[in-house]
Amino acid sequence: MKLLVIFILTFTSLMAIQTSDRLFDCTEIFKERKSELLVELERIDEQKQALSALKIATEELLLKKESRLKIKEEVVDKKLGEITTKEDSIKKMLKRNEEVLKKTKDMKMDKVAQTFAKMKPAASANILSDMDTKEAASILSSLKPKTVGKILTKMDAKKASELTLILSK
Repeated sequence: MKLLVIFILTFTSLMAIQTSDRLFDCTEIFKERKSELLVELERIDEQKQALSALKIATEELLLKKESRLKIKEEVVDKKLGEITTKEDSIKKMLKRNEEVLKKTKDMKMDKVAQTFAKMKPAASANILSDMDTKEAASILSSLKPKTVGKILTKMDAKKASELTLILSK
């Protein structure tokens, strides 16, 4: 029986040693795996930091570009305002110039009309016959109908008919 107890103790000791060796092997495996995981964790952390730095740099760049864009937009808006103001000023000036030109033409036409009204019909007819038809019609339209009639009777019939057609429009 002693032999049996010794045998059991020996067997149990051998089993304990084998289990201990297996535990030692598992511990070694876990330590190796742990170091691999730590290396991987460190790599991930580095990538995370690099990504964070890139994000910050990108945001700063975006903010700079936005501020430059706002400045450029303000410059463009200012220039657009100046252009609009100048355009309005030019339109007003053009309108005034057109009014002055119209008044000048009217005054000139009145003087020409007065001159032709004071002339003898035969002399007026000779001058108007040599003029451009539209200009002659313009002068005639500013005269009294009675004066126009006297001048047309002294003109060449063909020229008088052309002028009459223009005046009737």
